[in-house]
Amino acid sequence: MIEAFFEALWLPFLIGMALTWGVEYLLVPRPVAPWRRPLAATAVHLGAWTLAFAFELLLFRRPYFAVANVLAVQLLIVLVSNAKFQALREPFVFPDFEYFTDAIRHPRLYLPFVSMWAIALPAVGYAGLCYAAFLLEPSLLDAPGSGGYYVFALAALTAIGLILCAGGCRLRPDFDAQRDLVRFGLFASLVCYWRAERTVPALTDDFGFPPSDGSTGTSMPDLISIQSESFFDARQTYPTLRKDLLSEFDILCAESLRHGALIVPAWGANTVRSEFAFLAGQSQGDLGVHRFNPYRRLATSTTPSFVRLLRTQGYRTVCIHPYHATFYRRNVVLPMLGFDEFIDMAAFAQEDRQGPYVGDKAVAEKVIAMLRRSDPRPLYVHVITMENHGPLHWEQVVPEEYRAVATQPLPDNCSDLIVYARHLRNADAMFSCIAGYLREHDRPASLCVYGDHVPIMAHVYRTLGEPPGTTPYLIWHNRVAGCSGEQPAALEGLASIWLRECYLA
Repeated sequence: MIEAFFEALWLPFLIGMALTWGVEYLLVPRPVAPWRRPLAATAVHLGAWTLAFAFELLLFRRPYFAVANVLAVQLLIVLVSNAKFQALREPFVFPDFEYFTDAIRHPRLYLPFVSMWAIALPAVGYAGLCYAAFLLEPSLLDAPGSGGYYVFALAALTAIGLILCAGGCRLRPDFDAQRDLVRFGLFASLVCYWRAERTVPALTDDFGFPPSDGSTGTSMPDLISIQSESFFDARQTYPTLRKDLLSEFDILCAESLRHGALIVPAWGANTVRSEFAFLAGQSQGDLGVHRFNPYRRLATSTTPSFVRLLRTQGYRTVCIHPYHATFYRRNVVLPMLGFDEFIDMAAFAQEDRQGPYVGDKAVAEKVIAMLRRSDPRPLYVHVITMENHGPLHWEQVVPEEYRAVATQPLPDNCSDLIVYARHLRNADAMFSCIAGYLREHDRPASLCVYGDHVPIMAHVYRTLGEPPGTTPYLIWHNRVAGCSGEQPAALEGLASIWLRECYLA
């Protein structure tokens, strides 16, 4: 009896353990062979597999079905990781598990970047697997007296899995997602990042904000920062685009106190990385694993934030983001970072949309309405736009738009660039609209504009080449004309530069 029980258990367990290496072989980038990894990484891989197998065995009591379930979950993560790497040049990391629920709540932001076959085929295959498993494979508890063996097997598997996973404490990730995946493998890198999330690094305030000089609030400048979604100067990479595409932005750069190329911590997505770098002034190297999504566990009421410093100086602080307030937990995080008010998509009407999202024109009108206030306090408004958020390939292009934004025809698979250029013109109009109002504003005011990352345009990049990954920024003042040339900057230092320029202007 006992021999038959454990033969029915251990054979599928060992088969599955062998197959898990084959599934991992499908990853891009591909991890090094198991024997070339640190011993602790291999132990963590085997331990994670064992724990997952034990959990599935607890749920379904069918060893082969448990193996199939674990391999199916691993394959799903591999497919998602490969899709993410293709679009964002970064593999799947542990904080990304949060995006599985986000993909259900906000499918338009995620599913268009995954092949429909990658969704449909696994679902159909898994349904068939479930049917076959419960039809053909008997439960381990079907045999009389097998309950005790079953409990012992689960306890032994769990203990072995935990002992093996404990080896993960010896691994030292450097939080370069691609490098860690190649060195440690999928399971070990995920476990490493999970362990690292439990540690919150000590962050310091390096804004150098000028202390209060006792002046009244009326002499302090109004401040407007615009984090423009996926904004970069595409003309520099794709000269077929019309030079007047960002004509108003060019004028503001010529008048600016400072402008140039901005080094940002994101590519194609992950806006909160750039958002946090600007608001909290922290470099990626200081954040550890929290660099991948600082709003998950890092952003708290004690996190450094120049917004909180502005509030101590008497500013009213407002954030405008025309999307769901709960996305990235902004409704919780932004007040902790110092914002008095958070305005989300509920403040906009259906006619404010430009494509699938609230347009930049409506955002500009909202900012100007706030500047026309009766409150004597100085005002800081931080804008996080949405209009240019992808997927760009889901938007339609009419022939007239090609002629409006490009000087010559583009390859057939580059229509994303035309859609992107259409939104760039609207972003340009937004900058001009807000700056135009500030020129006549009755108090000093400063405008800071920057892009959070380049957009996702995989076909365009493969056909016409990739941009360098930097985005433009400018710092402009309504009472002081600028004369400086281009000066590169890093996003985590931009707020400090802006405040310094404002108070020296």
